[in-house]
Amino acid sequence: MSYEAIRGALAARRTVVLDGGIGTEILRRNVTWADHQLASKPEFVRGIHEDYIRAGADVISTNSFQLCRRALYNHFRDEAHRRHIGARDLDQRADRLLAASVRLAIDGRDRAGATGRVAVAASVTTLEWCFRPDLAPNPSQAREEYREIFGVVKDAGADLVLLETVNSVGEAAVATEVARGLGLPCWVAFVPDEGGRLFSGETLAQAVAALEPLGVDAILLNCAPPDDITAGMKELAPRARVPIGTYAHIGRFNPPEWMFTDEYPPDKYREESARWKAMGAAILGGCCGTTPDHIAALASLR
Repeated sequence: MSYEAIRGALAARRTVVLDGGIGTEILRRNVTWADHQLASKPEFVRGIHEDYIRAGADVISTNSFQLCRRALYNHFRDEAHRRHIGARDLDQRADRLLAASVRLAIDGRDRAGATGRVAVAASVTTLEWCFRPDLAPNPSQAREEYREIFGVVKDAGADLVLLETVNSVGEAAVATEVARGLGLPCWVAFVPDEGGRLFSGETLAQAVAALEPLGVDAILLNCAPPDDITAGMKELAPRARVPIGTYAHIGRFNPPEWMFTDEYPPDKYREESARWKAMGAAILGGCCGTTPDHIAALASLR
């Protein structure tokens, strides 16, 4: 299992490099994000995974952010409406694409000659919109849905779960319990605000206190501008005993897509990441807007 190499590197206090943006990299290459391109252009997604491995990533994440049954069903008024006007395959589509996202990442790893060295992380986010903790389902419902999602990615061969852009402690705790119950290593990445708190208003101290007893393997910060990641690190680093990490976004969200800017070219992003490493980050990567060039710059921080 490729995660053993990652576990060993973290135990030895070596820097582990996570990949960069997948969805935004698809957009940057002038391709739309329809069906995550998992069915339409699988070779395109696989090529991005290979590019990140060649750039120096130790962990690659699947192209499956916000890919779940709930996200598909939310387009309809209710179940009757979905069955009335929706595509016939919606009941199976999420599971099929989730499994495909894992297989494509594994295939990219194999083609890059990195089997046994690079781990495949199943990218999963909150069940509702990641910036809206007020929309979260109740714990019982969340547990049921995460069990389905994590079961699919485990069966497809994922080495770990990367639960990312998380906005509340409660949902993170439920997902961590489910992942660990299935025997999957679990990294949880919270999105911090400019004050270093979660969008729910909870603190990273509360997050650490809740997740570490559940066996979380790493706690990270992601999908926020570099300054917000720094604010979060000031709260997270003194409290966490498990490995911690960072992967900021660069650019701006321009719904429904991403606006690319030149504020953080690879060298400048490397400087920010070096600062987070000095604060205690053992895992360094990139979120929306980052590219293989950014990850290549981070690889030099090992």
